[in-house]
Amino acid sequence: MSAERPSLPPVRLHPDAELARAALSAPLFARAVRLARWSGPETRVGAGGELLDDQLPEAAEHLGLDEGPEGRAYASEAWRVALETGLVEVTEGAEDTGGDGDAGGTVTRGEDLALVTGGTPADVLDLWLAALDAAVADAAVPELDDLVDALDAGGEIDFGRLGWDPQAEEDFLDGVLGNLYLLTVAEGGAGEGPVPLPVLAASAIVPEEMDEPTDEVLEEVSEAMMRLDGQFRQLEAVGLVEYRPVDEELMAEIEEDGPADRVADAAGAEGAGDDGDVSRYGLVRLTPLGVFGVRARLLEAGVAAPAVGDLAEEGADVLLDAVAHYPEEPAQSEIEAWLARREVSGAVAELLAAARGGDPEGPLRRLHCQQALALAGPEAEPELRAVLDDPELGGLARVWLAERGAAGVPAPGQEMVFWLTVDTIAAQLGGGGEPEGLAELMAGLTEGHPGFFETAWRVEHPATAEVLEAMGRLHPDRKAAKEARKAAFKARSRQS
Repeated sequence: MSAERPSLPPVRLHPDAELARAALSAPLFARAVRLARWSGPETRVGAGGELLDDQLPEAAEHLGLDEGPEGRAYASEAWRVALETGLVEVTEGAEDTGGDGDAGGTVTRGEDLALVTGGTPADVLDLWLAALDAAVADAAVPELDDLVDALDAGGEIDFGRLGWDPQAEEDFLDGVLGNLYLLTVAEGGAGEGPVPLPVLAASAIVPEEMDEPTDEVLEEVSEAMMRLDGQFRQLEAVGLVEYRPVDEELMAEIEEDGPADRVADAAGAEGAGDDGDVSRYGLVRLTPLGVFGVRARLLEAGVAAPAVGDLAEEGADVLLDAVAHYPEEPAQSEIEAWLARREVSGAVAELLAAARGGDPEGPLRRLHCQQALALAGPEAEPELRAVLDDPELGGLARVWLAERGAAGVPAPGQEMVFWLTVDTIAAQLGGGGEPEGLAELMAGLTEGHPGFFETAWRVEHPATAEVLEAMGRLHPDRKAAKEARKAAFKARSRQS
């Protein structure tokens, strides 16, 4: 009965201004900005725009880093980000700036550098997203030692020997980040808490249909953990995650005990130990900026990743169709944001018009229309009175008016009462699964209305047969359940 749901739950994003401040304070992005301001026509770069080796110590010193290998590596990484984000630009030149036959170019500050201080928060976030793209691409590159080992006789990297597919590795990392996003935003998921690295790695490796991972699969999970450990260390610098690395002493223990046993425990098998033990395997959480960043990458990849507030400018038909499949709290927030932008009487009229329909999603739309109307004040009363005689909306209009003690509300006829009953149960069933308390609701309906099923199968509602079949399946009283099944058969025969 329910339509296809959004592929991911809606997320509540932090305000752009707050996210922009977090972006500017992320170490990697901040270093890229500082190097862009430091650069100029005298900055020496190679053919690919990279800082030359003799320029790196000066760049590291400007960043307040050690001028040794580690500081130079950080400076080189920040310079690459500055290039990728357009904070600096390199104009190709014919002069051999390095003295080794590689033509360099002239460095100028990019026009986008001015946006860091003079742009909007959205401008800053766009720059940061470009920095994130560069950071993810860098994180997918193997360790330097592995690259050196894979050099062939001509000094080129033998990717076959390395066993590395650049696009496949980045796709794997994006998949892991997508899983981390889902674990963060899903109802009952991690929320703002950290996710153990073995759990995250297993989510990307272990097939859903596999009840008990094999040793070979656990070996893959262990290898993925080690790769992700290095990658999350890098991604922490761009502000995407907060990460507690794998305990270095644990590496030796894994080798001694075998990765299968260790990883199985850490991924959630019985006897995994307390949180302190699991944390030794690494803990990762998306920052609010990270949630924003991963969502942006998901959207770019064509994945539906809604955010609360996305529907504020949409029509009531789009609103009701979408929130029908949202968890309760974000659905309420989305409706509140939608109503806040509209004059009450016009919004109520639009909601009521959108709630009509005999399609399978109609009951859910009316249920969420009721949820929205509950937020409306007394100025909505004329619009509700206008639909009292409407066969689809008259029942919910009477409920709204009665709850507010309105005078002169006509009592509903039996036909309308039964239609509203079927519609309400259909909405509960259309929400997915079988909500807690639905069986008790069914029992209460039949106990309070002798001969309920003799009348119910005649109700002119598209979902009558489905509702009666559900009552036959869920009703706690065996006799009533049997009557429901007979009534469902009559309803089906009547429809055919």
